[in-house]
Amino acid sequence: MICPFCRHDDSRVVDSRPVEDGTQIRRRRECPECGQRFSTQEVALLNIIKRSGATEPFSREKVLVGVRKACQGRPVDEDDLVLLAQRVEETLRATGQAEIEAQEVGMAILAPLRDLDEVAYLRYASVYRNFASLEDFEGEIALLRALPSSNSSASQSNSPARNAVSNTNMQKIKSNN
Repeated sequence: MICPFCRHDDSRVVDSRPVEDGTQIRRRRECPECGQRFSTQEVALLNIIKRSGATEPFSREKVLVGVRKACQGRPVDEDDLVLLAQRVEETLRATGQAEIEAQEVGMAILAPLRDLDEVAYLRYASVYRNFASLEDFEGEIALLRALPSSNSSASQSNSPARNAVSNTNMQKIKSNN
């Protein structure tokens, strides 16, 4: 690291500390040439490869914008959306890759969004997966019913009517495969 005081091209790390949610490191440095101390912050970059081939840094704000649209008019708190965006970023960083395809970002959004609100999930999935017909919606709804999210209440999943509908949908899914 270049010293900002004397422009010497080397420095010694005196102290390191994690900043924010652990995605940054603050380092206190000392220049061996002039003896001055200064601080730096290091950020682990996570780049998104878009369909066009261009890359851009990951942005939680972009995740929030897309999810807000899907949750418009739904009983979802802003805090829940912020947590969802953080969860998505943590999932992507956990892959250990510095560059991730934009499609993987969308896939990482779907699971936590489904746990948050199934209607918002269906809205997001319809745009993300380019639903072209009513059958696409019906198939996704059948999957939602067949595989209840962790957020579904026990009373809904144990009702006889819901089980009958789920069993019918499971048979349709199995016969389609």
